Amino acid sequence: MDNSVVKTGEDMDSVAVSPSASPADGPVARPDPLIENSGENNMNLSLSMASGGCDDTGLVNCSARGVLMAIKKFNAKHFKSVVFLEYQTPVNGSSPNECDVSWKFRNRKEKSWRKYRDFRRFRLGYGENCTYKVVTAKGWHSGINAKRPKGQTQSQLNGKRKGEKSKTAIPVHDDEINDTIPVMGLGSAFRNGKYLYYSRGGDYCKNMNHYIWSLLCALGEARYLNRTFVMDLSVCLASKYTSSNQDEEDKDFRFYFDFEHLKETASIVEEQEFVKDWKQFDKNHKKKIAVRKVKTYKVTPMQLKNDTSTIIWRRFDKPEPENYWYRVCENQAANYIKRPWQSLWKSKRLMNIVSEISGQMDWDFDAVHVIRGEKAQNKAMWPHLNEDTSQSH
Repeated sequence: MDNSVVKTGEDMDSVAVSPSASPADGPVARPDPLIENSGENNMNLSLSMASGGCDDTGLVNCSARGVLMAIKKFNAKHFKSVVFLEYQTPVNGSSPNECDVSWKFRNRKEKSWRKYRDFRRFRLGYGENCTYKVVTAKGWHSGINAKRPKGQTQSQLNGKRKGEKSKTAIPVHDDEINDTIPVMGLGSAFRNGKYLYYSRGGDYCKNMNHYIWSLLCALGEARYLNRTFVMDLSVCLASKYTSSNQDEEDKDFRFYFDFEHLKETASIVEEQEFVKDWKQFDKNHKKKIAVRKVKTYKVTPMQLKNDTSTIIWRRFDKPEPENYWYRVCENQAANYIKRPWQSLWKSKRLMNIVSEISGQMDWDFDAVHVIRGEKAQNKAMWPHLNEDTSQSH
């Protein structure tokens, strides 16, 4: 298993489109008709201005149609690596002739359907025939008057029930992301469900490729068994990824992976909700939930295919490497279990950070990604390794 690059579903060759997305939200970029017909529009706007007597000394009206067209043309010319999808009507900036505008966009190289948002400030003037033109443009997220107000609260984000304590907090808020935790049904709805529950194994605090390989095995088995997977949202970052050089536990899965997309493409419930409702059901009913405990990965998914228990509980209590989740999908099981790569995408929260860095550089850069990894630990072979991979280079 190559640990040099962490790949998720949107890095695969096939392009995955969200089942909840409309065809217009797909990854195919469509040219903006306002840009496409800019020559005709310029002529019409010029004529209309000329007929009213052009006054290029007047203040720019940010809501005028020509203002947005000028900004669109400017963006299309200067940001070739970005697909611009939706613009909002420009609003006044902080000074005369300044307009703030927001838009949604997608990186041309990203294969997912997701959209990102930017809002910038432009100073406009008049060009030939009194058409509007962009004089200067400020940087990433500079158009604060066009920024949308936040909508969700942190409690909504964490999906907690009334009176409950908050679960692990998401470190970066985005009101366009619906990664709330699904609330399970109680009573008969819980009893009539079928669940696959993996206890925490030796995969915890391993490198990210190991974690992904094991998680996708578990999701693949749940799909094969036609069961809902019980999801532990606690992630442990291995020391190789942390500034402290120590393993860091209790990180939130939703920061690193797209939980909203996972909910749409796989049947999952959150572990804390599941265990609480399970205990509540057994407390209130004489007939307890039927559970089959599986103590070794050597019990294959094929052997469990016809099991009628409400919960199949795989335990991973043995020493390493007997307690790795991915062992379930080895040998003959590999012919039956298909890892659902299309369900696991990198988090939009993480990609927002990537977009911010790229936006601050105005998408004008050549990237070189240097990863030391586990393949370059031999200092005798690479004596200048620390210097060559320093952040200052």
